[in-house]
Amino acid sequence: MFTLVRSRARRAALALSAVAALAFGTTTMTSATAAPAPLKQGPTSVAYVEVNNNSMLNVGKYTLANGGGNVFDVAVIFAANINYDTGTKAAYLSFNENVQRVLDNAATEIRPLQQKGIKVVLSVLGNHQGAGFANFPSQQAASAFAKQLSDTVTKYGLDGIDLDDEYAEYGNNGTGQPNDSSFVHLVTALRANMPDKIISLYNIGPAATRLSYGGVDVSSKFDYAWNPYYGSWQVPGIALPKSKLSPAAVEIGRTSQSTAADLARRTVSEGYGVYLTYNLDGADRTADVSAFTRELYGSDAVYTP
Repeated sequence: MFTLVRSRARRAALALSAVAALAFGTTTMTSATAAPAPLKQGPTSVAYVEVNNNSMLNVGKYTLANGGGNVFDVAVIFAANINYDTGTKAAYLSFNENVQRVLDNAATEIRPLQQKGIKVVLSVLGNHQGAGFANFPSQQAASAFAKQLSDTVTKYGLDGIDLDDEYAEYGNNGTGQPNDSSFVHLVTALRANMPDKIISLYNIGPAATRLSYGGVDVSSKFDYAWNPYYGSWQVPGIALPKSKLSPAAVEIGRTSQSTAADLARRTVSEGYGVYLTYNLDGADRTADVSAFTRELYGSDAVYTP
């Protein structure tokens, strides 16, 4: 039986407490035109990067020995925050200095990945302040936050948003508890704002169980959903086709290579289309990565510093 590992190191969320509110400028950083990536057959591979400690560029350092395709198809910037302004009593999008640095230096931190054909999305999660995706008090409030998200994608030339309902601590600062309409309103507005961008669901928290309200089910508005417990197999409880789901989740360097290989083998044998990894760092992780690429793509991984 797999050991369930809590989805995020708590220190990462706590490190996001000293943040600055998002200030939207008039300059838009457009994403670079991607060169056609060498084709590969198999599931979509996702890599979360803790940018408090590691570079996003690590995602682009792994290719397949057979054919030269990128190991990773989606790179996730971990993480921005949904914070709460006690004065205006409203949620707002916020970045710590490390996330802000990545965004401000998109030309060197994000574009090189996109030029290789790797999509770059921004993960957003709670910050212990009571604000979360599941407790917007009105459709207007949810839509206002959705606009902050989509404006960020436009401004920095990103490929989408990842929604992770952790660490909100609903009720703090006098905020409300989760309600049934909040997340549906948020996702509906976000998809309307960015119809061609990625919206992914980190399948955890109150939001993940509140996907339907007032006759509207937002499940189909997500591009991907994945298991939040590393070293385990858990099919996300969302009505998406297998091609958009990752029941497998591994933490690189912590999940054993044998478990990573077993989860990859099961991903292929059961017909799922996504394989999730977390905490790709700057070390040469060829052995860890090859453990799953052999099963997913029939090839070892090659690391190029």
